[in-house]
Amino acid sequence: MAPKDRAVAITLNNEGDSEIVLQADINAWSQTSTGVDQLVLTEDMILSPPIIKLPPRARQVVRLALLKPADTQQQLSYRMIMREVPEATAAKANTMEVPIALALSMPVFITPPGAKHQLSCQATRTQAEIQVICENKGTAYAQLREVQLKRQEQSLAKLEGGIYILPGVQKTLSLKIEQVITAGQTQLSITFDDGKSQFFDVNLF
Repeated sequence: MAPKDRAVAITLNNEGDSEIVLQADINAWSQTSTGVDQLVLTEDMILSPPIIKLPPRARQVVRLALLKPADTQQQLSYRMIMREVPEATAAKANTMEVPIALALSMPVFITPPGAKHQLSCQATRTQAEIQVICENKGTAYAQLREVQLKRQEQSLAKLEGGIYILPGVQKTLSLKIEQVITAGQTQLSITFDDGKSQFFDVNLF
């Protein structure tokens, strides 16, 4: 969302053969200085309606609205957790069912113009792994899709996954070693969610 957006539309699709009931919670999302996620229920945003009943193969449009003024300098971060309510589905006759509640956690960002991440990373070698420490000194999140240590285009160690680093946060990552790594100059490659990459020179001892 942009600061000027007071609400956005979200389309929910039930692709299954049974009716489902969903309930949404909005959480303010922050991270500790070492990158541990912290979620706190908030009334900064609301989803309307908060409880959704979806018949089989149906879709419904809901609205996510921001109730507080947006920050004009730094990105605001939230997570909308959409939970299935299994108790709302009746069990079939003469059967025993164990309800399993599924949940979807979706990040929500309110991003002012000009807000962007500013990432700096360094790497060290231990006996069993490569440790990478990344710090985001910017005003918007950084999502790391791939972290790779290379030497002359040969992959030495790698980590894949959608790793978020929020503004002002430092996170330590462990890379899986793929090749024997000797001392010397290497390159650390960071690939972000937008497909762009950032490179750092690393001298391993």
